[in-house]
Amino acid sequence: MAEIGIAPGVNISASGLDAESQRMRVIANNVANARTTRGADGEVFRRKDVIFEEILAGGFGSKQSGGVRYAGEVADQSPGTRIFRPGHPDSDADGFLEMPNVNPVAEMIDMMGSSRAFEANLTAMRTASEMANSALKIIK
Repeated sequence: MAEIGIAPGVNISASGLDAESQRMRVIANNVANARTTRGADGEVFRRKDVIFEEILAGGFGSKQSGGVRYAGEVADQSPGTRIFRPGHPDSDADGFLEMPNVNPVAEMIDMMGSSRAFEANLTAMRTASEMANSALKIIK
């Protein structure tokens, strides 16, 4: 008979914590660059979104517990807002300036969702720890 432990649940929650912390970092970078008209590459800033990848569980009794991992970032190719700023150094020949495609309100909503997911994973880890401690008390 295979052993059943709390480690798989804790590992899954830990992977969720790591993934959501990466997502929060990307969102914070988007907000910080919401008015950046020219980056190091000379282009207007494009908001980034994270890509998560499922970690497949091995099966009953397997050491692989599943979860999620941060797989990278992808630039949002939607157009930014064009505003008329003829004196700005990044304006085009017609005096229009392309602003980043970052909506700070949408980013804050994404941050709240990510924060809630982080909290849920943390709660799951605490619950698993409490269950393990309760099991140890029963054994004593």
